[in-house]
Amino acid sequence: MKEKCCFKTSIGGQALIEGIMMKGPSKTSVAVRTPDGSIDVKTENNKTKLKTLRKIPFIRGIFNMIFSLTEGYKYLNYSIEKSGLELEDEEPSKFEKWLTKVFGDNLTKVVVVIGSVLGVALSLFLFMFIPSFITSLLSKLFKEGYTDFLKTLTEGIIKMIIFLCYMASVSLMEDIKRVFMYHGAEHKSIHCYEKGLDLTVENVRECSRFHKRCGTSFIFLVLLISIVLFSVLNITWGNILFRVLIKTLCLPLIAGIAFEIIKIAGRFDNFITDIISAPGLYLQRLTTKEPDDSMIEVAIEALKEVLPEKGEDDKW
Repeated sequence: MKEKCCFKTSIGGQALIEGIMMKGPSKTSVAVRTPDGSIDVKTENNKTKLKTLRKIPFIRGIFNMIFSLTEGYKYLNYSIEKSGLELEDEEPSKFEKWLTKVFGDNLTKVVVVIGSVLGVALSLFLFMFIPSFITSLLSKLFKEGYTDFLKTLTEGIIKMIIFLCYMASVSLMEDIKRVFMYHGAEHKSIHCYEKGLDLTVENVRECSRFHKRCGTSFIFLVLLISIVLFSVLNITWGNILFRVLIKTLCLPLIAGIAFEIIKIAGRFDNFITDIISAPGLYLQRLTTKEPDDSMIEVAIEALKEVLPEKGEDDKW
């Protein structure tokens, strides 16, 4: 398949439940496959709040992360409703009936919010507390020569292992596997657009499901930068909870640095950016799967809605 042209777009997306969100220079769209087989498409104009701050290097990464999380929750909730996802087909328990009575039509939103909060708590526990706790135990076994630098390195390795095991395990879940397939469809459609090819199922199918600007690459960079940063800061190992607190407070700074590196790696193709992108692209073998044609159709519909029409600049 010969490329007509090639450029790097700023358009990005997120896989949802039976759907995809695409964010363009001026619009955001959500396309979801409904129970009757049709594709529901919703398009909104992008909000311009804090537009100036979102352009300042390092600072913009923090705000982009915050907005991505909040918008991600919003559109995930929308996709759940439109896809017809139900928790159980069996007779609801007394507790479920009570929740339905209290929250009514907002029950799904409440469940998603609670799930999000628990997800954040679990992430802090798995990737902050557990690595520090295990390293602290190891330091008591190997006292001599076990410097703070080696402790931080050990902590980082444990964090990486936990992350890889977590991603590998969730990728085996059937529902998550479908989300990862939509993730692949999102990447493929964007690659097709960047190549200048017509957005057809046939063209998109032949494109790669791996993309340098993926959130998986961002997460890997956050983990890597945290290892380097905490080695320099030399945060005390005397109190694990205090160490976890300081590391949590440093997350916005780490996210800002990671965002700038992602921007550089996604904009240029050379030996250095290839090295930076390689681990994240490899990890996408876990977080993206080859989609079927119906998923590609959803990705195309979502992408078409946010393509520049009035001269907006979508160059990355």
